[in-house]
Amino acid sequence: MALTIKPVSDCRYDLVSLGEVMLRLDPGDGRVATTRTFQAWEGGGEYNVARGLRRCFGQRTAIVTALVDNPVGRLVEDLMLQGGCDLSWLRWVADDGVGRSARNGLNFTERGFGVRAALGCSDRGHTAVSQMKPGDVDWDRLFGAGARWFHTGGIFAALSETTPDVAREAMQAARKHGVIVSYDLNYRPSLWKGIGGAEKARAVNRELVALVDVLFGNEEDFDVALGFPAEGVDEHLGALPADAFRQMIGRVRADYPGLSVIATTLRVARTATRNDWGAIAWCNDQFHEATPRPELEILDRVGGGDSFASGLIYGFLTGRDPAWAVECGAAHGALAMTTPGDTSMATLAEVERVMKGGTARVSR
Repeated sequence: MALTIKPVSDCRYDLVSLGEVMLRLDPGDGRVATTRTFQAWEGGGEYNVARGLRRCFGQRTAIVTALVDNPVGRLVEDLMLQGGCDLSWLRWVADDGVGRSARNGLNFTERGFGVRAALGCSDRGHTAVSQMKPGDVDWDRLFGAGARWFHTGGIFAALSETTPDVAREAMQAARKHGVIVSYDLNYRPSLWKGIGGAEKARAVNRELVALVDVLFGNEEDFDVALGFPAEGVDEHLGALPADAFRQMIGRVRADYPGLSVIATTLRVARTATRNDWGAIAWCNDQFHEATPRPELEILDRVGGGDSFASGLIYGFLTGRDPAWAVECGAAHGALAMTTPGDTSMATLAEVERVMKGGTARVSR
């Protein structure tokens, strides 16, 4: 089933994302448990896609989220303003003084190095966005103003008992208005741990994916969060054969015939700082594999998958073919992992240069 995307002239937004935006506290080269200083970034799986499309690819994007109106929330807002996404749909929640009723999420993440893996420790219980419920957002007004693409994912759906209902409401409204819907499975064991684990994640995701046009995920996402393991992939993910993913994607297509695109990143973490990196996408009954990048040097892996998604979406939004789109996504993801923070600092020119096989020779 081919994607039918609304023309630019008919829409206010190229993409709207729904998700949580947290304050990421980054100890740099140090560790969360021993550092004395943190650098602050903003980040969130669904938000990172919208920001990448805005900052790297020049698309008009908006984020639907919620923050508590206190200095931490205003810091997150200030960081988002630099990202350039439209914040008209940001919901502010009153501060009760100490965060008993609602708070802003904090994400402590260290990058890892060599044999020491990256480590994340999130402090995001009872956040303002996790308390969103159906009816909080006038989706008909938002999509009626014109949007070409809507994106959300499994991180937002895992925040509370009500957030899957909000995601479903948004997806149904988007489809009613002819908006393309994408969803990143983005399985996080820590988020599902206290609310039913992998079984609950599969139940939620299986219902939501039925409303999706473009589905993203990695090997763990499709296996644990949707119930489609890639045969022949060992539990340590020491190798990710593309043929195994082709077979897995075939099974996903059989269960969800409404999907137009299924895309997955292919990552083998040799060390925290050297990853094999690639991607594969199915579209129009054909598979398209990006140029493999073995032993890719990594500075900060967080956000690589989100940047892949934004690059692939950019390809479709601008009318490129699927092969170009998956190459763009893989190149953007590779570049995003060379800089700190969740979000991309790459430029479109840099992405195109990497797509063409450009080297890292100094540019001056």
